[in-house]
This record gives sequence, C-alpha cells and structure tokens, in this order.
Amino acid sequence: MTDRPDRLAIASWSLYDFANTIFSMNVISLYFALWVTVDHGGQDIFYSAALSGSMFAVAISVPLFGAISDQTGRRRGPLTLLTIISVIATALIGQASQLWAGICLFVIANYCYQSALVFYNGMLPAVSRHSNVGMVSGYGVALGYMGSIAGLLLVKPFVETGGRPAAFLPTALMFLIFALPCFFFVKDPDPKPFRIDTGKAFRTLKNTLVNAAQYHVLLKFIGIHFLILDVVNTVIAFIAVYANKVIGFTDSQITTFLILSTTFAMLGSWLIGQQVKYKGTVPSYWTVLCLWLAALTLIVVSPGESLFWVVGPLAGMGMGGVWVVSRTIVVELSPPEKVGEFFGIYGLAGKMASIVGPLIWGSVVWLFQDTQTLKYRAAIFSLLLITIITLILFGRLQKHIPAHSKIR
Repeated sequence: MTDRPDRLAIASWSLYDFANTIFSMNVISLYFALWVTVDHGGQDIFYSAALSGSMFAVAISVPLFGAISDQTGRRRGPLTLLTIISVIATALIGQASQLWAGICLFVIANYCYQSALVFYNGMLPAVSRHSNVGMVSGYGVALGYMGSIAGLLLVKPFVETGGRPAAFLPTALMFLIFALPCFFFVKDPDPKPFRIDTGKAFRTLKNTLVNAAQYHVLLKFIGIHFLILDVVNTVIAFIAVYANKVIGFTDSQITTFLILSTTFAMLGSWLIGQQVKYKGTVPSYWTVLCLWLAALTLIVVSPGESLFWVVGPLAGMGMGGVWVVSRTIVVELSPPEKVGEFFGIYGLAGKMASIVGPLIWGSVVWLFQDTQTLKYRAAIFSLLLITIITLILFGRLQKHIPAHSKIR
C-alpha cells in the first residue's frame, strides 16, 4: 500500500460538501420557506414544525446511524442511499400542488440530508489517511461555502423564468451530480458484516451524558452554545422570509444578500480563527456573540433596505466564527481521552438547537399573527433576548475557562 494520500478520494469527499450546501442554501435557507409562506400562503409555524420535526427525527436516529457507521465500517452505501432519497424528494417539491404534500417531501428531504452527514463525517479519518485531518476538513468547509454561492447563482435563472417551484429540480440535480464522485471514489477501507448492536449505541450515549456530569464548566459552555445556535439556526432558516415580508426584498435581492453573507462567513471563519490563535478563545467567543448582538439589533430596528444590507456582513462573520471558536473551546476543556464523547454531546446540542429555535420563531409569529410585519420583528426580538441571555451567562462562565488557552 502506498503511503501517499489518495488525492482523488480527498477531492471527491470535499466535493460532497459543495453538493450538500447547495441543498442547504437553496432549500432550507431560501426557496422552501418562501414557497410555504408566500407561494402557498402558509403560516411560518408550518415551516417551523416541518424543520423541527425532521430535525427531531434526525436527533433520535443519530445513535443508530452512528452505530451502523462505527460497528460495520460501511459508510458509502448509507450515504449514497440517503442522498438519493433526499435528491428525489427535493426534485418532487416543485411538482407538488398541495402545501401539505410539499411539506411532507421537505421533511423527507431534510431528514435524509441531515442523516447522511453522520456517514459523511465518519468518512473523514479514512479519507485523510496520511494527510492532516484538519486540512482535509478545511477543504470541505471551503468548498461548502463555494457551493452555497454557486447554488444560488446557478438556480437563479430558473427561478426568474419559472418562479420559486422551478428552483427545486435543478437544486436536486446539482446535489446529485456533485455528490457522485463521493459515491464512486471514496471507498470503505474495512467493511464488516452488517450486524449492529443498537442497544449498545443508546447505552453509550446515556453513559456519555451521565459521565459528563462531572465536567461542569464544559457542560455549561455547551448549554450556552446551544442558546446561540438556537439563534444562528433560526436566522439561517427564516432570514429570507423576514427579508421578503418585512424589508420587501425581491428574490434577486435576497440571493445577493445571501451571497454577501456567505462571503463574509468565509472571511469571518479566517479572521476569527486568527483571533483564536493569537488572542485565545474567550475574547474570540465574545467577538462572535457581539457580532450576533449587533446583527439582530439592526434587524429589529431597520426601517428599510439601506440599514438591512449591513446585517449580511455582520451575521455572516458571526456565522463563520461561531463554530471555529466553539469547537476549540470544547477541545480545550475536554480531557484528551474524552474529546470524542464531548463532541458527541456538542453535536447533539446542535441538533436540539435546530429543533427549538425554529419552533420559537414559528410560535411567536403565530401568537402575533394579526399584526402584519410586527410579528416578524417580535420573532427577531425573541432571538435578540436569547443572545443577551447568552452574553450574560458566558460572562459568568468565562472566569472558569483557562485564560492561557491559545491554539498556536
């Protein structure tokens, strides 16, 4: 066996990140939310329930899929199957004439998209063999941002000629096309017979949670991070609806806004990564929280388009930085032998945030449903309050985070 890295496998694995972010941006962040609330006149709570329900199903499935991934070593097959189901469901959304049919298809598409990530992430150690894991992961992240922008630009002409329903088929095709290299060129290095102990998977999760109770500072940080992820995930899902219904942006303006945000997310990842390296994690996490505080404040008070354009860069940099810093803090606070366990809890917190945040948004909009645009400002204000609470809690916790922690 050669000691040289398999560059084709690395490129193919990274390209899957390019593929799935096309789905994430076009479907979750932009067109499906508007398809529900504008094209079909559905209430925000319908999209909130669909998004949260599919994420709840994912959260329940993660231990099972993790067991399949780890105990059998088979990742390519499940990844391929889940991706193809997601692609088919996405393509059919644009053909659905009934709101509830589209929502059901979205639930299937998002569930499969999110679940496939368990197997995709599990491929990383084998793919990066003889290479730097962080570097290979970085290739995927970089291509992911590029995929977000490419997906928006490539689908835009279809939407301009055929309306929002025309976005789903080309999005599905691009998701499939750019995922194909991963299906063919990233192989399972040591597949085992397909026998899994599902009880062991759930017992392991339970033991991890029980044993983690003694690491109070880390668990408190994960709780704080859960709050800010509530904000981040909800903004990702509903910013297009807010821009359309409150600010009056057209689809073309929303596309430009999202491209601007994504560009600054790339910049934010790098800049805040540098801050983590030279200043440490605590000041860097403060930077992230303050960026979100500023962005949400501007959204709430913005009377029109001019001020709202500033939100994109601020939220983008906050979005790019939030995972850079949080992952580093988890590494710093975890015992070396338990890093994997705590990243499991960290990932679970992210899944739960994808359930709770959208439900908060949908519930607030539903409670204020007779107030026209005020209901959306109230929803953003609820996220602003969560951010303020996060700032207060992190201020109390920061003295317990090692001040000397810098990744050099």
